[in-house]
Amino acid sequence: MRERRVGGGCDTDRVLGPYRDVLSRPGALAFSSAGVIARLPMSMVGIGIVLMIEALYDSYGLAGSVSAAYVLAQAICSPQLARLVDLYGQARVMRPAVAVSATALVGLVACALTGAPVWSLYATAVVVGATVGSFGALVRARWSHVLDDPRALHTAYSLESALDELVFVVGPILATTLATAVTPSAGLIVPVVGMVLGGFWFLGQRGTQPPPHPREVVTALDGTPVRRRSVMRSGGMIVLAVVFVAMGAIFGGTDVSTVAFAEESGRPGLAGVILAVFACGSMISGLLYGARHWTTPLWRRFAIGMVALALGASLFVLVDSMVMLAVVMFVAGFAIAPTLINGNGLVQDLVPRERLTEGLTWVGTSLGVGVSVGSWVAGLLIDRQGSHGGYLVVVGAAVLAVVAVLGSLRVLRAGTAGAVDAGAATTRLGDADAEADGLAEVDGEAARRGDARR
Repeated sequence: MRERRVGGGCDTDRVLGPYRDVLSRPGALAFSSAGVIARLPMSMVGIGIVLMIEALYDSYGLAGSVSAAYVLAQAICSPQLARLVDLYGQARVMRPAVAVSATALVGLVACALTGAPVWSLYATAVVVGATVGSFGALVRARWSHVLDDPRALHTAYSLESALDELVFVVGPILATTLATAVTPSAGLIVPVVGMVLGGFWFLGQRGTQPPPHPREVVTALDGTPVRRRSVMRSGGMIVLAVVFVAMGAIFGGTDVSTVAFAEESGRPGLAGVILAVFACGSMISGLLYGARHWTTPLWRRFAIGMVALALGASLFVLVDSMVMLAVVMFVAGFAIAPTLINGNGLVQDLVPRERLTEGLTWVGTSLGVGVSVGSWVAGLLIDRQGSHGGYLVVVGAAVLAVVAVLGSLRVLRAGTAGAVDAGAATTRLGDADAEADGLAEVDGEAARRGDARR
């Protein structure tokens, strides 16, 4: 009996130990915590806009189009902000951006509350989206700067994916509760606070900030300076963008269809709970996935995860009760975080180190675009066919994602095997090579920690 208890403790330590290790690095806990708060707008602004405008203007059409304007502006401008971040540094670029975004969001609330002209809603929403940036990419870029061990970086990315899911569990429920129980605009107050407090707390931590990479730093393989090109010149990045759009469409279609299914079942209040179950499954799997060291090539793990997610999401059309939907969503959710972790890991291999923030922002933006498109298309079919029509959109997006990833395995494999940008000096090692090299680095780091303790 005692041996069993000790074994159980070891299992717990095996899961939590890697996370304790990465969070014990100087400054890591502080910037990761600040990043969680700064990411609250990611899950609250879109739904907060819809709830506020629908309540004040009595129009779902206007609410959806203003929210879409916000998402579109973010999709267009976030990669450009990320490029400036890589060039000039996180704090220098994002401090004024956060200030403008928070001010514009307050302006959007003021315009809605005063019954201002419709054009003012679109204008302020566009400014919010254009300057909000992607704190998820900024946090992951810091981890890549702080950690040089592939194993530890895998754990850190897994932690951030689990925290993303936590934000998506808490954010929509909090926004909905505030907007319906307090006042229609209350759902956007928390994002403003999170943006300002979390954003400036994060950006004030200069010790862990990656150094800027001015244009002259980028050199060709022979050492001569070359012009900086977009990371989307990489075939592997194009594949990831397409797959992440399809993956986002799965999530967006699932959200809208689940709300419709709950209404059809006479339990509309359970929609948020069911979606939280979906995110909880993902959060748990992300933590478990990040605690283990994997030797399978990264591109292969990404493909397996995408197929698993597609199979799970395709089962939604077969459910006939809220309980069954919750079970299927919890199980299907287990494929989300590992797939996102692997996708972000592929970006690490596909783009030069000095362009990492831009690369991570592109895939994050692609995911957001997919969510918006999936919600829109699913909504159209739900109006005609009910929730079943919305879930058919989810199945279609899942098929597209699988076809895209399986049809591009050669591109992903080649992209992670060596240099991916002919104009850059930075060559990236494939996943298998990185993990093999990581074994020696782990031993060296352990020795250094032992010397420090002595």
